[in-house]
Amino acid sequence: MDYLIPANTKKGQLYFGLFRGIDLALLGIGISLTLFLLLVVPLESALAAVLVILPALIAVFLVLPVPNYHNMLTIIVEAWNFITSRQKYIWKGWCVKDVEDTKK
Repeated sequence: MDYLIPANTKKGQLYFGLFRGIDLALLGIGISLTLFLLLVVPLESALAAVLVILPALIAVFLVLPVPNYHNMLTIIVEAWNFITSRQKYIWKGWCVKDVEDTKK
């Protein structure tokens, strides 16, 4: 019995084939906050309108699907991890046991 695993098996673990649970929570919080602010804040100027809509826009931007990554939030987290991690990588080769350690 051979099993063939389709290439898009990861999508089956996502809600609507696009979102993780944290993505939907982030989107829901951003949209809920915007709706609350629309009810509370008087929209007398364009600046107030933009500031009220900003939480929803940021949430939509963060969960926006991107090719080769999951979404913008994933890219930002990966960039942060790269910037804050160790930047000196020591090459050990494919087989560490065959090569003597070189001290520099």
